[in-house]
Amino acid sequence: MITRLLVANRGEIARRIFRTCRSLGISTVAVFADPDADAPHVAEADLAVRLHGARPSDTYLAIDRIIEACAASGADAVHPGYGFLSENAAFAQAVLAAGLTWVGPPPAAIEAMGSKITAKRLMEEAGVPVLPSLDLAAPAEFPLLVKASAGGGGRGMRIVREAAELAREVESARREAESAFGDPAVFAEPLLERARHVEVQVLADTHGTVWALGERECSVQRRHQKVVEECPSPGISPEVRERLCEAAVRAARRIGYTGAGTVEFLVKGDRVAFLEMNTRLQVEHPVTELVYGVDLVRLQLEVAEGVALSPVPPKASGHAVEVRLYAEDADYLPQSGVLRRFEVGGDVRVDAGVESGSVVSPYYDPMLAKVIAHGTSRSEAVRKLVTALRGARLHGLTTNRDLLVKVLTNQAFVAGDTHTGFLAADGPLGGDAAEPAGHLPALAAALALAAANRRRAPVLAGLPSGWRNVRSQPRRACFTGIEVVYDPLPDGVVTISAEPHRVVLERDGVRHTYEIAQYDEDGTVYVDHAGGHAELTLVPRLPEPAEQIAPGSLLAPMPGSVLRVEVAAGDRVVKGQSVLVLEAMKMEHRIAAPADGVVSGVHVEKGQQVEAGAVLAIIQEGNP
Repeated sequence: MITRLLVANRGEIARRIFRTCRSLGISTVAVFADPDADAPHVAEADLAVRLHGARPSDTYLAIDRIIEACAASGADAVHPGYGFLSENAAFAQAVLAAGLTWVGPPPAAIEAMGSKITAKRLMEEAGVPVLPSLDLAAPAEFPLLVKASAGGGGRGMRIVREAAELAREVESARREAESAFGDPAVFAEPLLERARHVEVQVLADTHGTVWALGERECSVQRRHQKVVEECPSPGISPEVRERLCEAAVRAARRIGYTGAGTVEFLVKGDRVAFLEMNTRLQVEHPVTELVYGVDLVRLQLEVAEGVALSPVPPKASGHAVEVRLYAEDADYLPQSGVLRRFEVGGDVRVDAGVESGSVVSPYYDPMLAKVIAHGTSRSEAVRKLVTALRGARLHGLTTNRDLLVKVLTNQAFVAGDTHTGFLAADGPLGGDAAEPAGHLPALAAALALAAANRRRAPVLAGLPSGWRNVRSQPRRACFTGIEVVYDPLPDGVVTISAEPHRVVLERDGVRHTYEIAQYDEDGTVYVDHAGGHAELTLVPRLPEPAEQIAPGSLLAPMPGSVLRVEVAAGDRVVKGQSVLVLEAMKMEHRIAAPADGVVSGVHVEKGQQVEAGAVLAIIQEGNP
């Protein structure tokens, strides 16, 4: 029987596992790297062990240090979560060798599926349909997909459409795979475009029972990482569903699988092709839990303790949709810094690794939380999710919230017509997002700031904002991109109340309530209202002298580490040519020349840590 469980992970999944442990009376142990010292998962655990360092390779990927943490804390079991060491057979074996209970499949099963190359061969033997492998030296067709043999999560994957790109993309995939999984091996398959990414949740005990808990649709992806998942898939037939579940059960039985796992497929029409098997819990497991009424973490723990599953799995009920809320900008570039406010309400489940005041580090994945809705129908679940996202209070960091709302309200998504290239398709995504800042939110922000100014000077508290003996000019507030006059008010607008953090305006007989927040002196004002949200930047009356940046400067788009510098001062470059590569949040980000020119200076070197906005290199355009 498990009495004290160490979770060899961080953030959202650690908190998720701790939640189930509390309900079962199991004591919990967290491990944490230096940047996570004040993280919520550390505070929630009964005990916590520091893994000194910041990089994953020195902390969450250090097998010996985690085994030592088990001994120091008295843990008698280990749950790996997902990512990091969750699919590392050597780690599973080390846990068992230490006399601990491993909450996961046997090391041999992890080993079998740990190499996607080996996994494909085993699946063919089990009668599971697969895509052919291509010769990387001389592929028979393009486009193709280069994939890391180890790991998952979209890392070490590259789409190659032309032979001229192949060598560069293969090398990039190998570096990323080595960094993320410690294994640089890659292989290639034909790119099955406009296919659905569909996966089957399996659960197997040590007594021979294997459940297939339906399928999940995971086609909406960016950078080969899932963004929206749902259960069941809206776009496959009952016949295809049955084939997928049968193939998943055959796969699990072929490798002697136990515990929770996922078998992933590409589906295009009636064609089904095996992708990989994830020998762990998946990020998107909550949609299955809500539809099937189960706690997959609890079932994992029970299977690890030798409990038998019932012969027949539970039946599905309703529909569930999950979105991954990331700290990233519209170009999918990760963001780091302080998350000033994090509040998501509504009839939804929120599995979060952060809370208000959390620091999002550049060392780890930028996912903040998963927001999941369940309904009796798909449309009900989607509606709940859209409402929760629009009403969320997310301050301090740029997030993908607007993208998620646009996806969920997009006509093709509403119709269930999605595929793996959904977000990469040409043209705008369409759908609804938050309303633009507009006049009323900006007006509310101006009134709130004026109220705050009066509160800071009590002698003025009884006077209207901008009061003058003799009025000469209207009172204005200038934000980047919009200017408003708030005294006198525009025709048809009436102020019901105006406080520093809450303003109520009435226009044409309709009242609108705005919540306003400002956290520091950087001029950013956050406005949340029923129609969505606005982030406004106040233009200072007396701006500080701007720092001059040389023309042609290439700036770091996010904090990160310089992985490689590919040019030197004096080199001639062409538009689009790679100048250097940054590594941030476990992903490679190529910095390219914006135009033809000559490199007049390189300001960084390999291994250097840089902040967002730092000058990396300078390129003089044309023929200097």
